[in-house]
Amino acid sequence: MRILLVEDEIGLSDALVQIFHKNKYIVDACYDGESGLDSALSDIYDIIVLDVMLPKINGLDVLRAIRSNHLTTPVLLLTARDSVADKVAGLDVGADDYLTKPFSSDELLARIRSLYRRNSHIVCDNALHWGDLTLNLSTYELFCSNHSIKLGLKEFSMMELFMKNGSIILSKETLILKIWGYESDAEHNNVEVYVSFLRKKLAHIHSKVAIKTVRGVGYCLEEQSS
Repeated sequence: MRILLVEDEIGLSDALVQIFHKNKYIVDACYDGESGLDSALSDIYDIIVLDVMLPKINGLDVLRAIRSNHLTTPVLLLTARDSVADKVAGLDVGADDYLTKPFSSDELLARIRSLYRRNSHIVCDNALHWGDLTLNLSTYELFCSNHSIKLGLKEFSMMELFMKNGSIILSKETLILKIWGYESDAEHNNVEVYVSFLRKKLAHIHSKVAIKTVRGVGYCLEEQSS
């Protein structure tokens, strides 16, 4: 899962980044509404955690801009205001959930997991399922029947993306943006290397699922016949 965190309190932002990393999430942090909006519009994130009180552009205006660009990325608003009117305003603008400061890290993580499950019908019991594969989102293990193998961080992120999209073709550019980020200097050969790694691991666990190359377009999953 890739998270965009837009929070101007540096200390809180750094603490949240550490919490997300500890829970094996990829996170990019922004400290004002302008840079947060620019990042959000890249449409590479699974969840956006957005503070309401931000410099340059406030969080509600950032959210309005996100929704006016027809992006459906789940947004969790963070705010020090706890009145019903403030919560209603945030939800009416397009927020998916609302968390009042101060909050516990356990509640934040639970709400993020809930938003992620709500946004993907193939997530069940903290796992992704596609074909004969099950990907555990906590342990990074990929299962097929009685066989399993541990994935590295980027292998996991790529497999997660493939399983969420299934037979939908993903371009190399999309994979680079989603896994390495839009400021990365990763190139097409980086994608090819990790696709090769995953193909070997799929063969190792005897899965009938394969990563198909669509020449000149990208990759997708397909189920092979026996």
